[in-house]
Amino acid sequence: MGRRGNKKHLKRLAAPKHWMLDKLSGVWAPRPSTGPHKLRECLPLIIILRNRLKYALTGEEVRMILCNKLVKVDGKARLDPKYPAGFMDVISIRKIDSDFRLLYDVKGRFRLVKIDSEEANFKLCRVMRHQLGRGGVPYISTHDGRTLRFPDPEVKVGDTVKLNLKTGKVEEFYHCDVGASIMIIKGRNTGRVGNIRKIEKHPGSHNIAHIDDIKGNKFATRMNNVFVIGEHDETHVTLPQGEGVKLSILQERSVTRAKRRRN
Repeated sequence: MGRRGNKKHLKRLAAPKHWMLDKLSGVWAPRPSTGPHKLRECLPLIIILRNRLKYALTGEEVRMILCNKLVKVDGKARLDPKYPAGFMDVISIRKIDSDFRLLYDVKGRFRLVKIDSEEANFKLCRVMRHQLGRGGVPYISTHDGRTLRFPDPEVKVGDTVKLNLKTGKVEEFYHCDVGASIMIIKGRNTGRVGNIRKIEKHPGSHNIAHIDDIKGNKFATRMNNVFVIGEHDETHVTLPQGEGVKLSILQERSVTRAKRRRN
């Protein structure tokens, strides 16, 4: 007889690798609650506060912090330790005046990038769907599960909108076109940043984007993996350390050696 319903548990060995949980600290990992991001594309709040930021030692301490409404995700207090925070989400801890944005590094791992309070007032959302709803009302759906009614008619699927987290309104939008500044959010090039040089169109299959980074390195990926973060050479979010440039193994070794010499 088959299994009925959703699984309620997650073992550490089956948890996403980018959570970076060691396998000897226990059997179980926190299984994210259902929410705006997929299980394997999110970071639960308990891992952010306990494992990454080290603001708590145990899960019970994390619950106490959250129950006091000290942590906000995209401007809303979240009380669930397993709430799934995902790409571009803003985590605010007003008690210590700290704001972080979740972005990928070039190894495909989530990084908490510290940002100022002004940048914490907005987030970028990728348009996943553009349709007419009930009563002929146009709307767009974004990568984080939002539905925005009456968007600008020029906004298309694949574009990015700049959303004000206080008002919930779209301030600007950026087209996914040649010259746009982008970050890769899936695939082997996850976390790399560059500009679209050319778009190959393949009707009935996946369109391919050819991208150049700031060091002149060239690579290609599917258009579904591209997330626009600005226009031309301008990026509207603070990038993780390394500015989204992927280094070879030899380059990484020389950088590590240089740091050791300084220390």
